[in-house]
Amino acid sequence: MSFGNLILLNMIKHLLLLVNMFVLMVMKMIFSDVSVEMNAPGQVEAGNEIYVEITLNKSDFDSFARFQQEIPAGLTPVPVKTANADFSFKDQKIKFIWLKLPSEQEFTIAYKLKVDQRLKGTFNLNGTFSYIADNQRKSVEVDPSYVVINPSSDIDPKLIVDINDFKNLVTPVQKTESGIEQVKCIRQTPYLAEDGNSYRVNLLVNKGNKEKFAKIQENVPEGYSAVALESEDAIFTFKDQTVKLLWMNLPADPYFVISYKLVPNEGVTEAPALDGTFSYIENDNTLSINITQQDVNLKNTSKENLLAIISSAEGEFVEPTNYVQPQDYSGKVKIEIAESALKLIREDTKLTNMLEPESGIYYRVQIAAGHRPININRYFKKYNLDKEVRTEFHEGWRKYSVGSFYVYKAARDYRVHIWNTTTIDDAFVSAYNEGKRITVQEALMITNHEWYR
Repeated sequence: MSFGNLILLNMIKHLLLLVNMFVLMVMKMIFSDVSVEMNAPGQVEAGNEIYVEITLNKSDFDSFARFQQEIPAGLTPVPVKTANADFSFKDQKIKFIWLKLPSEQEFTIAYKLKVDQRLKGTFNLNGTFSYIADNQRKSVEVDPSYVVINPSSDIDPKLIVDINDFKNLVTPVQKTESGIEQVKCIRQTPYLAEDGNSYRVNLLVNKGNKEKFAKIQENVPEGYSAVALESEDAIFTFKDQTVKLLWMNLPADPYFVISYKLVPNEGVTEAPALDGTFSYIENDNTLSINITQQDVNLKNTSKENLLAIISSAEGEFVEPTNYVQPQDYSGKVKIEIAESALKLIREDTKLTNMLEPESGIYYRVQIAAGHRPININRYFKKYNLDKEVRTEFHEGWRKYSVGSFYVYKAARDYRVHIWNTTTIDDAFVSAYNEGKRITVQEALMITNHEWYR
């Protein structure tokens, strides 16, 4: 082989190597991108439902993320696959929120979309997948899918309305509660706790659209005492062999699990048999449902499994036995809960400076937490804080915080100020939305504020 041919051969080899490197780089860029793909049928008959599936390729990101879609009025979503996300539907917006994305690079979420039987017309589904990368918010839009609603043959044509005009109806037909919309309370069959002596009681509450004033009441057999484990901010009491959990405001989640344990007296060996009710307020009347007991797993289970349990359970409505007239029974749970809350505050004279909810997104600096009540003014006087300390009950803790900041950076700076001027070295920023605690990452995403270390 001539010298010229050798040079040409080497040039070709180097060229092929560069081409291969370029291809690999392009492939890596292509396959490392975050992508979202939605699959939905092109048509549906009014009164039926469609199955919507979204496939997300998250690349190597695993931080806080959210998938959001706006749903036209007249359509009702029911989650099917959440991939461990927190699912919510409010103000015609579907949200799947992850504090941490699943470990799999590609995963799917899905929901069913129920179509009101009075509808016709065409609607489109789009959506946005937002995530945090390099402390910055990034978004990927999904390609829209168009769905045609064929009018139902089972309804008077005079009642049929285009989906674009449905939200303007003055008197929409009242929906019958079913599935996850119906209030339900399910008790897992009590089982021996890890200590091998006490029994753990787990209760799954599906609150429907109820927000305020509710009560769980359970009758406990003689020989057992009850101790709260996870109360979801309820006031827990045990007296006269009766367990009560009282809520002034129900948790924000549409369904949640609360737990307590039953401790047997010496010599008691029989497993406890329980019966109870979940009571709530509707149109200023107190309504109750029986708590049903099932052999299900409510501890450390996924939201998908909880939703499946709720969907398959039959709700049982119980007419109040001492119902005479609406004004005689109206708001009994509301009165009992309010009185119990006032009694608790009066008895715990050391508890002052309760935290009041504010509107919108805001931040506070948490400086301490504990289970036992303290005299706030006396305890924190030694730190010479220039802002008032407030307390709140959250996840079974009394949490103490200061300040109210509508910009994250201001809260961050005040946290640093506390570090530098007091002996409190574990203060941190907490975030709120309409008075409810959320993660700082979620607050930053909602407000489009930047993260500061």
